[in-house]
Amino acid sequence: MDWIELGYFGLFLASFLAATILPFSSEIILAGVLAAGFDPVLCLFVASFGNWLGGMSSYGLGWLGDWKKISKWLRVDAHQIDRWRPQINRYGPWTALLCWLPFVGDPLAIALGVFRVRILPVSIFMVLGKFLRYLLVLKLLS
Repeated sequence: MDWIELGYFGLFLASFLAATILPFSSEIILAGVLAAGFDPVLCLFVASFGNWLGGMSSYGLGWLGDWKKISKWLRVDAHQIDRWRPQINRYGPWTALLCWLPFVGDPLAIALGVFRVRILPVSIFMVLGKFLRYLLVLKLLS
């Protein structure tokens, strides 16, 4: 698939997929669409929104708590999620600021759902963290 030819939709899709357990790098697609002349500000918002929506879908799966589906589709087990319990108990929805981190961000988003952390603060902190991450990437690419 030629992500760059898909333009903003390709960036959105790549950012969404990168926020799941799938091993995928949206930063490469972001760099490509920027090199192709797409608007950096619009790219920032499209990538942030796609990545946030992917993270919130992981949160939603955690909220549903169907371990059979979570472990099958996302390759995350209950012990991996349980490791986050002390941090989530201590910091609550603020933990969602870290959902952009590689390797731990996706299980963290699931854990926030499993432990039923309130959706509105999680949503706000998650989008803020993801936005700041893409803003930093944009600054590094320019």
